[in-house]
Amino acid sequence: MSRPAGTASWVFFRNRNERLIPAERGRGVECDWKWTSDLHVANVFPRLGNSLMRRAFNDFPIELRRERASQSGRVEVSFVIGHRGLERLPLLLTTLDSIAGQRGVELECLVVEQSPQPEVDNKLPSWVRYVHAPMPEIDGPYCRARAFNIGARLSRGAILVLHDNDLLAPQDYAAEVVGRCREGYEVVNLKRFIFYLTESHSRRITARCAFSPDEAPESIMQNAQGGTLAVTREAYFSIGGFDEAFVGWGGEDNEFWERARTRKVWPYGYLPLLHLWHKAQPGKFEQERRTAELLELRSAIHAEKRIADLRARNFQEHLSGV
Repeated sequence: MSRPAGTASWVFFRNRNERLIPAERGRGVECDWKWTSDLHVANVFPRLGNSLMRRAFNDFPIELRRERASQSGRVEVSFVIGHRGLERLPLLLTTLDSIAGQRGVELECLVVEQSPQPEVDNKLPSWVRYVHAPMPEIDGPYCRARAFNIGARLSRGAILVLHDNDLLAPQDYAAEVVGRCREGYEVVNLKRFIFYLTESHSRRITARCAFSPDEAPESIMQNAQGGTLAVTREAYFSIGGFDEAFVGWGGEDNEFWERARTRKVWPYGYLPLLHLWHKAQPGKFEQERRTAELLELRSAIHAEKRIADLRARNFQEHLSGV
């Protein structure tokens, strides 16, 4: 397999029976399989996983900053993050630190909180836009899709980055996204590996506001369609945004990606990201089973038909009272 010019050798690590497709022009590889997978060799040899993590973040460092310098130019990129509750507040704040550390791009960040009452509004950095958008049912489960739809409608950037509240991005992430969009791509997935950190490692990072690759990750994920994804604002609404029938965990990213593939997509990953440790949500397995069933039903419908159905919604109805 020929390697694209400028693509680091660590990008080509994979499991034995997997196939990577190099970008024809530019950096990165596309995973030629449907679902996510863990890099097996890192589970067997943790020191190798740690070495891989060191090499990846040596090429693409993470910069954590508590605040972001004031901007004078037009917003290019809007990061949209959904959130609920106080338990994951330290993860959210550290995620925001990594966004504050982005360089070379004028950006904003919206945190859309779905808690019944505002809980984090006065705990966020001053440069972050806060949106309180509780679910219509006061005890309803978290709906990540709805949070993204609301944040996208309120955003000012021509490019949206739909981002999780527990994922640290390297300092050039936004700039790389802008570069691909300027080449004409409308949906950009730059993730090559997501390094899942241990509890102790995560706690040190959130406490110190600094990342050092001094501990082996618990696992290294490939081919993630969720976690973080960039899409132009125009393309987002043209394909109908996220499907809010997906409530709870899982499925919404996969379904969105199927519709996103109708646009001009950059699927070649070459960036590493860090996933901070947290406890599994109660009832997550049961909700994942239900969303997997819903994904199967949705995937049986042609993407263009799903786009037409979702575009028929009134996105503005979410904004009453927001």
